[in-house]
Amino acid sequence: MIPKREILELATSSGIRPHVIEKDYVLGWMLAGIHQHEIGKTWVFKGGTCLKKCYFETYRFSEDLDFTLSDPAQIDNDFLNSVFSEISEWIYENAGIEVPVEKLTFDIYENPRGVTSCQGRVFYRGPISPDSHKRLPRIKLDLTVDELLIESSVTSAVKHDYSDFPDDGIYIQSYSYEEVFAEKTRALAERTRPRDLYDVINFFRRPESSLLAKSVRKILEAKCQFKSIPMPNYADLLEHRDQCDAGWGQQLSHQIQSLPPFDSFWNELPSFFEWLYAPVISTRRSLAAMPPQQGARASIGPIDFRSYATSSLPLSLMERIRFAAANHLCVELEYRKENGEQNTYLIEPYSLNETSAGNLLLHALKHQTHEIRAFRTDRMIGARATDIPFTPSYRVDLIPQGPHNAVSEMPQSGLRIPARQKALSTTRPARKKSAKSTWSSSGPVYVYQCPMCQKKFTRKKMNGKLNSHKTKDGFPCSGRTGMYVETKY
Repeated sequence: MIPKREILELATSSGIRPHVIEKDYVLGWMLAGIHQHEIGKTWVFKGGTCLKKCYFETYRFSEDLDFTLSDPAQIDNDFLNSVFSEISEWIYENAGIEVPVEKLTFDIYENPRGVTSCQGRVFYRGPISPDSHKRLPRIKLDLTVDELLIESSVTSAVKHDYSDFPDDGIYIQSYSYEEVFAEKTRALAERTRPRDLYDVINFFRRPESSLLAKSVRKILEAKCQFKSIPMPNYADLLEHRDQCDAGWGQQLSHQIQSLPPFDSFWNELPSFFEWLYAPVISTRRSLAAMPPQQGARASIGPIDFRSYATSSLPLSLMERIRFAAANHLCVELEYRKENGEQNTYLIEPYSLNETSAGNLLLHALKHQTHEIRAFRTDRMIGARATDIPFTPSYRVDLIPQGPHNAVSEMPQSGLRIPARQKALSTTRPARKKSAKSTWSSSGPVYVYQCPMCQKKFTRKKMNGKLNSHKTKDGFPCSGRTGMYVETKY
């Protein structure tokens, strides 16, 4: 188990409460435990935590684990207690996180359609949890068999930004990107919760979603037909607007760095529905990239800034800026000029661009004047996401990558588990932290493409920085940062 200090440092750098960070940490290991168990072949992960852990970087934190089950017989108290007792044992042996078996609870009930469902409670003692059993934090499980899966599930790599991330990774069977999008849209229509609004508009804003309206609509139509509910539209949501607004801060403020104004998300719903029901495929809102400044190349999309991270450019600083960009929030940037003078700017962040000299620039607009500015990232001192929204004037390329973690389609016969991964029914020795994985050569391979010569390169880690290379014609290529293309498994 990671030390308490790591949780507190992450909480300080992200602006998120320590107990929320701790729960995110435990959720990662809970998913690992579920995946390596026999139920990991058939339980399909979904919901807000799926977005955070599998699809989007720098996203809102979430608290629950939602799964669709294919076997109704598994919604049974004895079965679930037995399964999670084994999973608890595995988590303790591999991560040192205590999950008291005696406190497991599973409430089985009939949903409004008369189908058996379950809400479970799993308590844990993590790095900062209290010693007393009486006040342990908990994870809620939502298990249902009353869902229609339209697309094949995928095996997704789980994001786990902690020092005990296993060499062989963490994976889970999950909904596809399009299916999560459709499911969130259906949920927004049925209950109009703030979290659903936040998720749907974030989906809509992402460049990966631009051409997905037709496929999302097709999945949504099937789901609404299955639930015997009408297709959602903006007019029907209007009657729930005030209630959604009232719960905006209560549901979201503890899950994100800075709470965007409710209206900045609600007011995009008409554009979202226009895109969703468009009769032809449209790229929508085809804003131009911000013109390059100070010798930078033209922006062609998100840059993997992690390859540039240094002590003078900490990841936490860029994560705050990326969060603000994705949520269309202004950034208060502390910056040191070339002459040493320090200034604070209120900016709208748009893109990262590289110069021929190898400097990484943040392209932005000064919020008050809309003047284009380029800031060298190595001169940034601090950054804070404000609650001041902006309407993009250019294409927002500075956005967390995704969805990049789906590593393979699930075969019809179930998940292929690596031969060296042991099932829970076998005897397992305690995990030695110093030992290297014996099958770490498997797992995802990340493909990057040079934007200049179009050559593709594979990486074992998410790192788009390219070494010197030549074009297909044998000439030296000036491309130094590759664009993410796909993940292979």
